[in-house]
Amino acid sequence: MILVLGDSLSAEYGLRRGSGWVELLSQRLQRENRPWTVVNASISGETTSGGRTRIADLLARHRPGVVVIELGGNDALRGLDLSLTERNLRETVQAARSAGARPLLLGMMLPPNYGRTYAERFAGVYRKVAASEKSALVPFFLDGVAERLELFQPDRIHPNEQAQARMLENVWPALVKLI
Repeated sequence: MILVLGDSLSAEYGLRRGSGWVELLSQRLQRENRPWTVVNASISGETTSGGRTRIADLLARHRPGVVVIELGGNDALRGLDLSLTERNLRETVQAARSAGARPLLLGMMLPPNYGRTYAERFAGVYRKVAASEKSALVPFFLDGVAERLELFQPDRIHPNEQAQARMLENVWPALVKLI
């Protein structure tokens, strides 16, 4: 089983139910006759602190083989201390691994209006955690989406339905190595 622990980008915020990348993942696994089910434990607005708090119960309840961690964007949008974000991601990855699951970290980047230094430090958190914890990493979950405004909802934060297939394609190469 694959557990997706994420925020609004994985929780289908503003999308028709069943049209998000996580559902597209379930469909692909079924279409390819891969014996994996997907549980989407994503919550809009979730931070790395919230994910870290919820991971133990989710691991005990679902006993996943893979945990996809798509968190951190809300930390940055709220200007939270990046050392806290890093610690929370590290502990979430460690919890997944301790429970016997293979973690996959989905990296995020910030728009340039947050300042180059903060944006670079934020993106570096994912690389740093993945390297130190020997976790699989998708360097930028929204690669091929972020620079295309037509792939966003009117809020310019949340990808629209057209973007979901690309988001899955960004995750798939790293995920398929874990299943």
